[in-house]
Amino acid sequence: MTIAQQERTAAAPHGFDVEVTSGLERFSVQHGELTLTSVFQPIFSLSHMRAVGYEGLLRAHDMLDRPVSPLDVFGEAARVGDVLQLDRLAQTLHLENFKVLGAEREWLFLNVHPGALTDPYLSAALLATLKRLDLPPRRIVLEVLEQRAEDLERLADAVRQFRERGFLIALDDFGAGHSNVERIWQLNPDIVKLDRIMLSHAAHRADMATILPGLVALLHEAGKLVLIEGVETEHEAQMALACNADFVQGFFFGRPNPGAADATHAASCIGELTERYRDQTEAGERRNATRLAPYLRAFERAAERLAAGEPLEEVCWNFLALDHAARCFLLDAKGRQAGRNVVLRADRAAHETRFLPLADAQGANWLRRPYFRDAINAPERVHVTRPYLSINEALPCVTLSVATQVGGQICVLCGDIDWVDEERF
Repeated sequence: MTIAQQERTAAAPHGFDVEVTSGLERFSVQHGELTLTSVFQPIFSLSHMRAVGYEGLLRAHDMLDRPVSPLDVFGEAARVGDVLQLDRLAQTLHLENFKVLGAEREWLFLNVHPGALTDPYLSAALLATLKRLDLPPRRIVLEVLEQRAEDLERLADAVRQFRERGFLIALDDFGAGHSNVERIWQLNPDIVKLDRIMLSHAAHRADMATILPGLVALLHEAGKLVLIEGVETEHEAQMALACNADFVQGFFFGRPNPGAADATHAASCIGELTERYRDQTEAGERRNATRLAPYLRAFERAAERLAAGEPLEEVCWNFLALDHAARCFLLDAKGRQAGRNVVLRADRAAHETRFLPLADAQGANWLRRPYFRDAINAPERVHVTRPYLSINEALPCVTLSVATQVGGQICVLCGDIDWVDEERF
């Protein structure tokens, strides 16, 4: 052991040792018959194209140097009532190793048991360790572990106090177990980590793939940054990029390691991913434009005929004859529907019987709908909505709309197109 290593060991808490692995120094500590140490998984900002933080993860080996799962280590600690002491030991170990990691501005994401936040002694111990290591609280993101808290109000109060000291707060594993939207309002985290299971479902189910961007948008509206964890494949990485997540974590971008992330590799990986995403997005836009072209031509012709004085029931037939055209309807300048929906095919009318209470839309007010507002704000031009859920059949649809003069009055002609089992805009 070098003199510098001896000095670092002497300054560390009792029982901590400095070991050198692959040229990297790191602290380890004995816990019963186990040797514990740290690895760090980088957390990347997709926009900055670099690591902005590291999550400290526990690694354990037995007396024969065989790896032991951290879940087993904490499981045994929970069985004997030692989980908070082990949690404190792991926090100290990660902080010691983060200090020698050499990260100058990145965050350390530190998993904490809710009991460690509400216990005054354990809270004071954490603050004392940070002071000794000269690590300001703003460098630490406290990950509130996903598990039942017996006294949520007490936990929320403790979280508030830690935030007031400068810590950032992350809610871990959102979407699994006890984590739900109510927990976000109660704990008010700065960052929400979406559980890997949500990404996995989205990668294999079209309905979940549609929900994920909306969930990220909802969290952004609530003032929370979003981290998607468990990103392991190119497809999952593209989904994280497409849903506008702020941060990503997972094997695709970087595995847990004793050392810091390779900045050059990270920038290259995220840069190439972004280029492929741009290419795929542009290709999707071209496919959508090609798909919409016949509907747009028929709809524009219907608007011209309507403005010339022909009745709505006659001008829409060419549009409605197209495969996925659903209905046409006419709104007045205040968004109220004049007359019933115009539907061509008998099979659609039969299908809509499940939603019979909604079939008669005469007099309905669609003032809130983007297709109405866009048309009124920019008349004489056809507008196309993004896919949304149609109230008529609870299925995705796209609406075309145009504001035009009909009999001296401003009206908005609308046409719905089914948008099922197609690539999203």
